[in-house]
Amino acid sequence: MENRRCPRYKLGVAIKVYARGQRVLRGETVDISESGISAMLRDEVPLGEVVRLEFTLAPGEVEVLAVARQRNAFRFGFEFLEDTTAQQLIRRTCRELAIEEALYEKHEP
Repeated sequence: MENRRCPRYKLGVAIKVYARGQRVLRGETVDISESGISAMLRDEVPLGEVVRLEFTLAPGEVEVLAVARQRNAFRFGFEFLEDTTAQQLIRRTCRELAIEEALYEKHEP
């Protein structure tokens, strides 16, 4: 069992990463929590770098600042830095994903 502040939920959407001095990096998200997001990227983002992330959730477009915290091969973990209206969309999405996950588990044999 993972010891995390916030539970993670599977999420596969397109993401754009804007890192200082690099072209726009494009990838696909793996999971999301209220405190961060992970994504598969083809190019490297230096750990500790502050980046701007853009992705779309069911309630709308999200643009948020984050710091690159982890890397495992092509999978990068980003921690959200600011509490903005984007964070409200993220929290709402996490709540909805938690409900979907619970319903799915309840109906599994």
